[in-house]
Amino acid sequence: MKITKGYLSVAIVLVILLIDQITKIWVKTHFYIGESVEITPWFFIHFIENNGMAFGMEIGSKYILTAFRIAVVAGLTWYLSKTCRRDDIPTGYIICLSAIIAGAAGNIIDCMFYGLIFNNPYPPEVATLFPGDGGYAPIMLGRVVDMLYFPLFSFDWPQWIPIIGGKNFLFFQPVFNIADAAISIGMVALVIFYSKYLGSHYQPDSPENQKTPEQ
Repeated sequence: MKITKGYLSVAIVLVILLIDQITKIWVKTHFYIGESVEITPWFFIHFIENNGMAFGMEIGSKYILTAFRIAVVAGLTWYLSKTCRRDDIPTGYIICLSAIIAGAAGNIIDCMFYGLIFNNPYPPEVATLFPGDGGYAPIMLGRVVDMLYFPLFSFDWPQWIPIIGGKNFLFFQPVFNIADAAISIGMVALVIFYSKYLGSHYQPDSPENQKTPEQ
């Protein structure tokens, strides 16, 4: 049976969401906040939480941020549903959009519901799922769980460089999650491989772009 772009898109979103939420719930219920476990010298499970966007950034009100995320996911989902019906759009483009939508939705789930379903104990206690005395925050005010940390290499800047001379540089510093990775990989792949479909010159509904490869 031929797998349509629509079914492929749904499968990608569900798989990414499932992996993202399983890893987050596992970390929340097995690690205390700030705990770090070395897997390899360049890969750690390091449990932190943040109130903001990808890689711990924080911008504006949490209510506004969550509402903005929901609006973006709704808009992208609508666009993806139309794009999946087009024969002239490559499957890779659909995969990238699906990954971005799944990643954004994964972090929305944290913000929407984690404050309701988890408590917030002091370290070294770990969080409880569905605690008897309720969660730590109302709906839309939950914190996003991050745990993937890759300190690949570090070095000291030469003393002669202004401002940063003598300081240590660590790559890669941000702690992130599966959802962040899906968003980042999807966006980078879109820019590198499918940028022509993002430009204003490419109109998905224009007659000239409605042609199928056989036409």
